[in-house]
Formats: sequence, C-alpha cells, structure tokens
Amino acid sequence: MAEPSQRMTSGSVKKLTIMTLVVMNIVAVVSLRGLPAEAEYGLSSIFYYLFAAVFFLIPVSLVAAELATGWPEKGGVFRWVGEAFGPWWAFLAMFMLWIEVTVWFPTALTFGAVSLAFIGPDQRWDEALSANKGFVLAIVLVIYWLATFIAFKGLNTFSKVSKWGGIIGTIIPAAILIILGFAYIIGGGAPQITLAWDQVIPDFSNFSNIVLAASIFLFYAGMEMNAIHVKEVDNPNRNYPLAIMLAALGTVLIFVLGTLAIAFVIPQADINLTQSLLVAFADMLRWAHIEWLAPIMACALAVGVLAGVVTWVGGPTSGLLVVAKAGYLPRWWQHTNKNDMATHILLLQALIVSFLSILFVILPSVQAAYQILSQLTVILYLIMYILMFSAAIYLRYSQPNRPRAYRIPGGNIGMWIVGGAGLVGSLLAFVLSFVPPSQISVGSPMTYVAILIGLTVVFCLIPLLIYRLRKPHWRDENSDFAPFTWQAEGGHPGIQNLSSVPGNQVQMVQNLTEVTKKTSTL
Repeated sequence: MAEPSQRMTSGSVKKLTIMTLVVMNIVAVVSLRGLPAEAEYGLSSIFYYLFAAVFFLIPVSLVAAELATGWPEKGGVFRWVGEAFGPWWAFLAMFMLWIEVTVWFPTALTFGAVSLAFIGPDQRWDEALSANKGFVLAIVLVIYWLATFIAFKGLNTFSKVSKWGGIIGTIIPAAILIILGFAYIIGGGAPQITLAWDQVIPDFSNFSNIVLAASIFLFYAGMEMNAIHVKEVDNPNRNYPLAIMLAALGTVLIFVLGTLAIAFVIPQADINLTQSLLVAFADMLRWAHIEWLAPIMACALAVGVLAGVVTWVGGPTSGLLVVAKAGYLPRWWQHTNKNDMATHILLLQALIVSFLSILFVILPSVQAAYQILSQLTVILYLIMYILMFSAAIYLRYSQPNRPRAYRIPGGNIGMWIVGGAGLVGSLLAFVLSFVPPSQISVGSPMTYVAILIGLTVVFCLIPLLIYRLRKPHWRDENSDFAPFTWQAEGGHPGIQNLSSVPGNQVQMVQNLTEVTKKTSTL
C-alpha cells in the first residue's frame, strides 16, 4: 500500500514525478509467491503475462484513474459502483474486496510458512516439513494473528512494516532470483524447459493448458490502489498514462523474468506451488557456491509475506469501516480502538481466516488447499472488478458531464475499448476459475468445483442479507460519507437523459447492466 504523498511546508502540493508513480505502482502489485504456478507453462507464460496485462492490468489502472478523479469522495469502489448501479451493488463490490483479501490470507501465509520451513540446513528435511499440514496450519495462524495485532497499532505502525518488509521480502529477493536464474543459463547450465520461440504460443487445442493461467489476473490486482494519486501528477492526461505504461512494463518484466528463472532450474514435473520458489533459490545459491544465503533468503521472503499481510489487513478493513459508518453495517462492525482501527472487523476477519486455514487439514494436500483458496480469491476479486468496469462504462452515459481530472481518451468509444477489454478479460478469467486444473492434484474434481461454487454463493449472499436487514440507526451520526450524486439530485442511479445517446449505444449499456447483474449474482 502506497504511502500518502508528502506536502510541502508552503501548503502547495508536492507533485509526484513519473518515476515515483511508476515505483509506487510496481511495489503495490508485485509479489513473488505466485511465480511457480506460471512456471508450469515455461516460455508460454510470457503469452499469459502479456495477455493479462493488455486485458486487465492496463484497463484496471486507466479505468480506476478516471473513476478516482471523477468521484474523489470517500468510498473508493463503493462510491464508483454506487454512482452507477445503486447502494446494493456498491455494497456487494465493497464486500467482495474485503472478503477476497480475507480468503487470500491463508494462501499468502502458506508461502510464508513454507519459507520458514526452509531455514534449516537440510533441504530434504525442509521440503518434508513444508508439506506437513500441521506445521503449515500452525504457522499460518501464528503469523496472521501477529499481523492483526500489529494492525491494531494503527496506520503509522503497519505502514512502516509494509514499507521495509516490501523492500526486504520482495524487491531484493526478486532481483537476486532473476540475476541468478539467468546467470545459471548464461553460465552453461542445462535449462529445464525448451528454449524455442514456437513455445511462447500456448497449445490452445488443449483446454486444460489455460485453466491454471486464470489466476494470473490476480497477479496484477491492486494497481487501482494508487489511482487516487492521479491528481498529484503534473499534466495527468499525458503523464499518468505514461507512468502506467512504464509500471506495467516493469511489472510484466519482473513477473516474466522471475517465472522463467524458476522454470530454468526446476523440472516442470517437480514444480510445487508452495515449495518451488524456495527450492529454486536453494539450487541457484548452491550453483553459485553461496548456499549459506539460502536460510537468509527464506527468512526475507517470510518477512515479505508478513509485510504484505499487515498492509492488506489494514487497507480494505478501513474501507469497510467507512461503509459501515455510512449505515450499511450494524454498529458492532463500527467499533474502533484508540488508534481508529476497526477492531471488531479485524477480529471477525481473523476468525474467518482461521476457519479457512483448517481446509489445509481437510483437503488431500497442502498444494490442493493452496490452489482452491487461490482460485476462490480470484473469483471474488473478479466480481468486484466486473462491477468496477461496468460502472465506468455506465457512468460515461449516466453522468457524462461529471468533471474528471483524468479521462480515458477517445470519448465513449475509448472507454468501451479500454473498459470493455477489462470487462471481457475479467469475465473470461471468472469462468475459467471454476475449472479444475489438470496440472495439479486437487482430489475429486467435483468436490473442487462444488467447494468453489458453494463458497462463492455464500459470500455473495452474505452482503445481500445484511443489506436487506439494514436499519436507520446503523448510520453513525458523525459519518462524513457524502451522498451519491443521484441521491443529492433526488433521483435514482442510472441514465437520466437518453436523448443525446445514440440508440445502439443505449442498447449496449442496457445489455451491459444485465450482464453485470447476472454475473454478480452467480
């Protein structure tokens, strides 16, 4: 999570440079834990990364920039979706953002547990320990509850942990991984994949080859967090898109080169979603005759996981607190401590994480549990993104004259191209996320799909039930949440005047609304 931009003592705003915004976006997005999943594909991972960048990373960044500058009031995605479709859809989007992060925690912490298992001197023993369900479950719970209590201390505390943990646990290990991986190849090491250009294009005749790649969309999630800073950039219509393109290029390069570094060293048949990054580090460091560094790298990666969890514990929780105080959640959810942290929300989140972590004991293997929770995270997050892209397109028609400091160029056609690409990509990834990957043993495929569908339905019904039961006294009298634009005008969400909108575009927007509603209630 990026830190707020500093203010000059004179009171004027200190503008962000292009390179500062580039670095902020890269740090917000890049994580190393998912690289082994894409290393399964070898050189074809390049195609998947580029596809997801074009149909997700860039659209998310540009669409979020327009929405953040057009509707800068409190609420974030809740505000944006609510302006287009009303408070029920807005509440669903906000709840999806919070709950997907909650589901994501066990998968991220599994990687942290595996990292800690590799601090021993014997790699074979370390691998066995990292596959032990009891060990993984214990570490997941200990680290998460520790992160929760750190979050209780407030913004200053967890922002420092996030900043330094990100440098120690993500940026430095990524640089070492890429340098050693390519040094291994340049130094004459035998690659574990076929190095030929024809391997870059996947075999689309085999449907199972693209199922696991659906999770790559989540690799790029989070770029919208920094959209709020678009107003702090000189000439945002020119410089912000340029910064986004550079950040997207840097992010893609880190992911592609890091994934290939693992694929060079670990045979495809031996790739393990939770262990392979640590095994690759151990093998590379042994090859470079600096194997003493392996336990240090394992600890660094674990620190990076803790920093990421602390950051995401505080971020979406704070957003949900704003929505709660606006009257959409009972007063119990609005309880805060002296540091203005939503303690009851944090504790409830910790209980849900603990419950989901027990799936590691029920499912056939740690790897299977890791995969199913990873896919559930993707599904829930994509529901939010589907609503966000739909809202951006819809608002071009319902509020065409709303001032926007940054506007996607090309008029409504430009919005349909950029926002439409993100919407189509999100829908495709959403559907593929329910298909069991053939590359990974997940036990019974029917059980796998049933768990995903069941949990998705439950998590979508929860906000619906809460919204239906809301009471007037839930609203905090001190809440500064501004009413939606259509509320202030005494109307309803939607297009107020269609007279100036071409008939074919009206039909497109109406169809978009129906697709959004059907997808969100799936």
